[in-house]
Amino acid sequence: MAIKKQYLKSKPVCKVTFSVPAEEAKKVTVVGTFNEWKEKKDFQLKKLKNGTFKGTVDLEKDNSYEFRYIVDGTYTNDEAADAYAWNDYAGAENSVLNL
Repeated sequence: MAIKKQYLKSKPVCKVTFSVPAEEAKKVTVVGTFNEWKEKKDFQLKKLKNGTFKGTVDLEKDNSYEFRYIVDGTYTNDEAADAYAWNDYAGAENSVLNL
């Protein structure tokens, strides 16, 4: 898994590209505090020919976001996350993205 951050000079925004190698998966979505933990179409990653799912999201910079991937219905963290935060509601750690 990989996270690429591209800060824009013209706006207080960071383009974040999420990459998840999941060759056998049918669907990968990124959910988090930035989309109220809902599986929205805008946050569904597209499957590439090499089996990696990839997608780019614009997020406000100078913020911290908790997130996880949903790979065919299973929640997964990103080992490339900036940090991890315990979430009592989920009973698990979430990945953290610091912009």
